[in-house]
Amino acid sequence: MSAILKRNNVRILGGGEKILLFVNGFGCDQTIWRFITPALSGQYRLVMFDHVGAGLSDLTAYDPVKYNSLEGYAEDVLDICRELELRAVTLVGHSVGAMIGMLAAIREPAWFEKLLLLCPSPHYLNENSYHGGFERQDIYDMLAFMDQDFVGWADEFAPFIMGNPDRPLLSAELLHSFCQSDPVIAKRFARVTFLADNRPDVGHCHTPCLLVQCAHDLIAPPEVGAFLLARFPTARLITLPVSGHCPHLSAPIETLNALEPFLAA
Repeated sequence: MSAILKRNNVRILGGGEKILLFVNGFGCDQTIWRFITPALSGQYRLVMFDHVGAGLSDLTAYDPVKYNSLEGYAEDVLDICRELELRAVTLVGHSVGAMIGMLAAIREPAWFEKLLLLCPSPHYLNENSYHGGFERQDIYDMLAFMDQDFVGWADEFAPFIMGNPDRPLLSAELLHSFCQSDPVIAKRFARVTFLADNRPDVGHCHTPCLLVQCAHDLIAPPEVGAFLLARFPTARLITLPVSGHCPHLSAPIETLNALEPFLAA
């Protein structure tokens, strides 16, 4: 196994000719996709990986300078494309993974045929007329909580992200994923994620894109989807009538129903 594939714990499933490359959100590893991948593996070749610091990635590969911005994570995506010699990739990104995928497509668009972005947000802060969902002090308080008590933060924040209080097993799933991450790296990745501002980048992405948002999402509210649609040159927007920030976990059937026509087009 090459250093790149080992670094990101790259796994390939399915036997189809078309390629789907999955990019996880913050605090998640590739197992987060398992509710939707069985329905896709018959038609597509699925490329899964873990961000450095999560899942079974190589922790020794973490470079605090490289990963001090989302561009470092986008470089990993491009490394995987080069290493596997992928072509006409459909990138499926969730949350900050959606922005990482977008940045990769802006830098080297030749690899990518389509982008399929679940609950994306280019900026999580409320600033002037932009509604990202959080006040700056809220983010600082959350990061301070993480620094003091990472497990306590995960226990409190997982239900907030999942957004389905009547289904506690979903929150438990996300909590387990958080606690599988290296806490030192996760804290740094959280700071990079929640303080990033990729709004100026959105208009530079010309890869055909499907934006999928949830009707009730505290992390990426509907105003974010409207902002992206207005500035993404080639985007379509679908709003799922569900709650939470992880529809591939909480509403896999609805998510697949939104994705499959775009994939087949």
